[in-house]
Amino acid sequence: MVTVEDVRRLAVTFPRSSEHLIRDRVKFRVGSIVYVAFSRDETIMGFGFPKEERAALIEAEPEKFLWPRESDLRYHWVNARMSALDEAEMRELVTEAWRMCVPKKVYAAYTSALT
Repeated sequence: MVTVEDVRRLAVTFPRSSEHLIRDRVKFRVGSIVYVAFSRDETIMGFGFPKEERAALIEAEPEKFLWPRESDLRYHWVNARMSALDEAEMRELVTEAWRMCVPKKVYAAYTSALT
């Protein structure tokens, strides 16, 4: 099981990423675009995800992934149960959500700095 602190340790390494507390919910943004947000009780993590792929993700693992609330269906967004995620999967989901929000050159510079 991962925690908000695990996500925070990763998110602070991303260029242009910032953390915000909005209506008692921890959110990570690039500029004004939220790429990860947590439920108030921190049991659910919402994250950016391609709309055209989310039905397959949710149907493949319904015990782990959930549809966003109806008002968020228009966004590239999926929810996950924190208790069902492991560290490696969280890293991949959060990194890809952040990647969707930054220019390609920022992502390329970040990944080249890792190697």
